[in-house]
Order: sequence, then structure tokens, then C-alpha cells
Amino acid sequence: MTRDITLYYFEPNGFIPNHPTFPVLHYKRVLKNSEHNIGKIFQSHNWRNSWVDGVFSYHHYHSNAHEVLGIMKGSALVQIGGEQGSKLVLHAGDVLLLPAGTGHKRLSGTPDLQVIGAYPNGQDYNTRRDTEEDYRAAIAEIENAPFPEEDPIFGKRGPLIEIWTKTKE
Repeated sequence: MTRDITLYYFEPNGFIPNHPTFPVLHYKRVLKNSEHNIGKIFQSHNWRNSWVDGVFSYHHYHSNAHEVLGIMKGSALVQIGGEQGSKLVLHAGDVLLLPAGTGHKRLSGTPDLQVIGAYPNGQDYNTRRDTEEDYRAAIAEIENAPFPEEDPIFGKRGPLIEIWTKTKE
């Protein structure tokens, strides 16, 4: 497993709040050749309440929980941070860690695209859209989203813990 990680910071974007301090972490090809074990790796670091599907084709975010997305098969072009955000190509073996409030949307994907998502400590999560009503309700929830105990890939000494701990101080 490598640690080729890119960080993305976003300001609020329209009615997408994004996280005020934590960056998105894009772990590039971190689980290449381990795609079929992504769910087990997430679970071993207490990222649970998982699902397997794709990514919605509209801007949305989760204001009460952080989310990790692992690309099990195929590839996708996703936009993070809202309409003025960044466009990323995600490949099998990539992992995208989205802090609470971070907008994301699938722009396109291969027919075989398969994504697994999970949440720290198996939290329940909400799904909010880019509306003024959701934006207002989300602000306090984002600040109160529980801090993960472990990085979903590397555990207690992973980049999430190192980077997010520094930015919250």
C-alpha cells in the first residue's frame, strides 16, 4: 500500500457547505490489486454501515457523518466541493475520504463502476442536497460530526488522523 494522497480544501459553494477545516483526502491507487477486500479493510478500522453501489449523479453531502468511498471496479469522474469544485478521475483501488458537509457528484462512470461507502463507527448518515433549507440545517451538524477514531485504510496512525488532527487544532 502506498501513500500517494492529494488534499482538497473547499470554501462553501452555493448551498454546498463543505467542511470548514478538514480537507478531502484522495488516496490514489492505495488498494490497487486489493479492490475485492476494500470493505474488509474499512471494517477492520471501524468504518462500517457500508453499502455497495455507485455515486449519485447530483450534488449531495452528508452533514452528520464523514464518508469514505472505495472504488472496487471501474472508474468514474466525480466532482467534489460543489459546482465550482474539483473534478477527479477515480480508478479501481482509489479511496476518497469526504469530511462531513463535502459535496460530491458523479459526472460519469464506466458501466462496471462499483463503489463501497462506509462511515466511522458505523454511524447513520443523512443525505442533503444543495438547497437553502438543507444548508441551514447542516451547519451545526457538520461541526458536531464525530471525529473518526481511525483512518479507514491505515488505522490509528493513518493520514486522516495525522492531517485532520492538525487542522482541527
